[in-house]
Amino acid sequence: MKHIGIWLDKDKAYIIRIDNGKESMTTIPSNIEHFRIHGGSGTRLKGGPQDVVQDSKYLEREKHQTKRYFSEIIEHLKDFDALALFGPADTNRKLEKELELFYKDIYKKIVLVEKVDSMTLNQTKALVRDTFTNLV
Repeated sequence: MKHIGIWLDKDKAYIIRIDNGKESMTTIPSNIEHFRIHGGSGTRLKGGPQDVVQDSKYLEREKHQTKRYFSEIIEHLKDFDALALFGPADTNRKLEKELELFYKDIYKKIVLVEKVDSMTLNQTKALVRDTFTNLV
């Protein structure tokens, strides 16, 4: 059996492949910028000039960067029987939604989507290993 477990957040993804007991891992950086929007006025005076924040511009750029990140991950999803997604935030749910909308053949192989805290690399590998051991 060939299984893939992915732990991902907005910074990176660990793709852990278990192929008949042999483990291999790939790390994919997200290259998603972390936008820090600083609002407020440029002066202490009431009614002074206000900074105009272009939220939509930042959100649109982040959406495109996320789409590219997911495409890079999906390129590594070939020749497997089951897929599990993990992560500390909602990035794993967003990837699941992307697979559901555009990659139905991969989406059908998802056996688990679970929210987990940040963990060390060894903890992540153990989580993936235990997940597929318990599913069999």
